[in-house]
Amino acid sequence: MESILASTMTAVGSILGLAFLGTGIGLGILGAKVAEAIGRNPETKSDIIQGVMVIAVVLTVLLLLLFAFVFMLLFFNPLL
Repeated sequence: MESILASTMTAVGSILGLAFLGTGIGLGILGAKVAEAIGRNPETKSDIIQGVMVIAVVLTVLLLLLFAFVFMLLFFNPLL
């Protein structure tokens, strides 16, 4: 039973670590491209920022759904 719980904890740690790493890298690249786009064409700033905010909200919602899945794995483990 301890090995199942240890495996679950390892999987949860890996899931959360890779999710945060991917989100951080993705938002960093997105920010760089936004700065580049605004630098090339400053009059479209409001349209670009609006699109970026939609993407950031979608990423945040997906990350929160991942948290829900991870906590469901922790507290309602079907293998135990």
